[in-house]
Amino acid sequence: MTLAAEIDYPETPREEAVDTYKGPDGEAIEVRDPYRWLEADVRESDRVAEWVKQQQAVTDAYLDSLPEHEAFVRRLTELWNYERRGAPRRVGKPGVAARRYTYSQNDGLQDQAVVYLTDAPGVDGRVLLDPNQWSDDGTVALAGYSPNYQGTLIAYQRSEAGSDWRTIRVMVIDSGEQLEEELKWVKFGGVRWTPDGMGFYYSRYPEPEEGAAYQAAALNRKLCYHKLGQPQAKDKVVYENAEHPDYSSGLWLTEDGRWAVVVESQGTDNQNRLLVRRADRPLGDDPAGGWTVLVDDFENEFSPFATVGDRLYLLTDHLAPRRRVVAFDLAKAGEGAFRDSLVEIIPESEATLESASFVGGVLFAERLEDVAAAVGRYTPEGEPLGPVELPGVGSVSGFGGWQDAMETFYRYTSYDTPPTIYQYDIASGESTELFQPNVGVDLSQFTVRREFYESKDGTRVPIFLTHRKDLELDGENPTILYGYGGFTISLTPGYSSSRVAWLERGGVYAVANLRGGGEYGEPWHEAGKLQNKQNVFDDFIAAAEWLVDQKITSPEHLAIQGGSNGGLLVGAAITQRPELFGAAVPAVGVMDMLRFHTFTAGQFWRDEYGSADDPQMVRYLMGYSPYHNVRPGVAYPATLVTTADTDDRVVPMHSFKFAAALQHAQQNSEATPENGARDDGAANPLLIRIESRAGHGAGTPTSKLIERTADVWAFLWEHVGPGGGGE
Repeated sequence: MTLAAEIDYPETPREEAVDTYKGPDGEAIEVRDPYRWLEADVRESDRVAEWVKQQQAVTDAYLDSLPEHEAFVRRLTELWNYERRGAPRRVGKPGVAARRYTYSQNDGLQDQAVVYLTDAPGVDGRVLLDPNQWSDDGTVALAGYSPNYQGTLIAYQRSEAGSDWRTIRVMVIDSGEQLEEELKWVKFGGVRWTPDGMGFYYSRYPEPEEGAAYQAAALNRKLCYHKLGQPQAKDKVVYENAEHPDYSSGLWLTEDGRWAVVVESQGTDNQNRLLVRRADRPLGDDPAGGWTVLVDDFENEFSPFATVGDRLYLLTDHLAPRRRVVAFDLAKAGEGAFRDSLVEIIPESEATLESASFVGGVLFAERLEDVAAAVGRYTPEGEPLGPVELPGVGSVSGFGGWQDAMETFYRYTSYDTPPTIYQYDIASGESTELFQPNVGVDLSQFTVRREFYESKDGTRVPIFLTHRKDLELDGENPTILYGYGGFTISLTPGYSSSRVAWLERGGVYAVANLRGGGEYGEPWHEAGKLQNKQNVFDDFIAAAEWLVDQKITSPEHLAIQGGSNGGLLVGAAITQRPELFGAAVPAVGVMDMLRFHTFTAGQFWRDEYGSADDPQMVRYLMGYSPYHNVRPGVAYPATLVTTADTDDRVVPMHSFKFAAALQHAQQNSEATPENGARDDGAANPLLIRIESRAGHGAGTPTSKLIERTADVWAFLWEHVGPGGGGE
């Protein structure tokens, strides 16, 4: 019999499609793509929609049959049902607007968090924005909001079905009246009000051609100014780069409204060009005119975050791979070399500088010390004022606000500590706890430890382990290894109610801080991108081997999980070392490394991955691209590929084609213990879970999160839990 005899997978026709790429020596490289037809948008193709329907029916039947599925649904519903809040945000500028604050809150099982308005931090307020009223199924989400300086109006962004596309609306805060504003084709950006409250800056893309909105590459971004009361068609373009339509730009406005700064990048890397102009003076008709170029290359990161008069504060990796804070006199813009004019304010240290802010005359610098947060305080001249005392080894976010405010807020969390909100008094340097959720679980039963292991080339890599204190680590513990490893994203400690459902059953949860992330600055990132990408996979594989060597688990009881770039990681891991894992869940992964850049935001990822347009990268990308490395006769672990039919960040064709390739390989392999048959003669399931009306992850309703997590946990427990792993 074939390996697929137990599961009747839907038929996925293989068709003749061949691409020819130019290799490093000018040679022609032909690559077959039999599932090219699965790239069609499910909204536009009945054929793909039918395939999705059939695949999901098979997956649903399998998941519903799992003995622990309903138990996970019940427990996750209980664990998610607790009140949680976000940090307060001041509404309007101090001295201009009345003292009021917004905060987000979810009562527990609400599909979307609600934004409240209050007169004082920590005091219950009234509903300001409730996304739960925007749709019957909870799939229309709030994607961001910004009050004006006067605290009278709020511009907010709505996203539907998880799409990256957003619509900007404007509401009167006191009355709830909706203004006529409805700005469309907005993506990857926020709103910057002008001090007079009469309008704001935002970014947009051209309206896509019919049927191409959710797949076309993101090109020709424009920075615009919208004056209240005018139709979007009359919005003034303040900056665009017609020579480089693939560049991405954002506008940062100084708090006093005197200066506008354009931060322009080639993709997702932090390195950027920098342009400035006076924002309080008329702009000519030429969107490229009136700007002074400070940085005209992509060698360094220069991220503006505050001004004092004409002194601009920036976060940079210039002469500081782990970043430092510098200042520049904007009054001297265009006079001499920019880099030579920088004044160092906060020097680089051994710890990676993650972010910086300026509130109440104090500079706050958040660093990572072996993946644990530390926050320092400084004068505007860079004199140390001492640290902000944090509760433990965890993550922190916040310390934002108006520059003349005398308070700021932050959130602290760790693997065993739910997100707790603090108010920080600038004058006294004291933190006051405003809110700690009651999660209904005794978290003292769990232990968290940070360890280090060696990767293939000897690199020291951190890994966090969480499990019950009373758990005997006997080498057969059901373990999930999670990773990401890319785009300078640091995986810092954070609480997850869904993980509790795994941990309390006796599972272990491990998070590896792989190269490609930002944990140790730009060198750590560079070591895991482009032609160093294999280091990321080696780090992940080494983490799995370490977990086995340490008698924490075994390959039969080890599952791997990751999303987006982490989905690519999992796909690469199971195609390179399939025997090392008992189960895998690659979520919304980038699986076709030869064509990713031709869809939506994929063109921004070329500075991370390279692209098949570059002859020097073609063979390297082919060498690890999960879709192109699936082979018949290989024992792949039980795999649940997950995606969403309306994901327009990593379009679902990646997961569709990868799942089809896995199923085809299994259907064309003879069932033997050596190539994937379990002891009972059955094959490992290779399934795809396709969420409807959902995107890449942001804005997903709570109800869908519970359903998805229950499916994943039940699948993994079946295959790596007690009695799983082919036992």
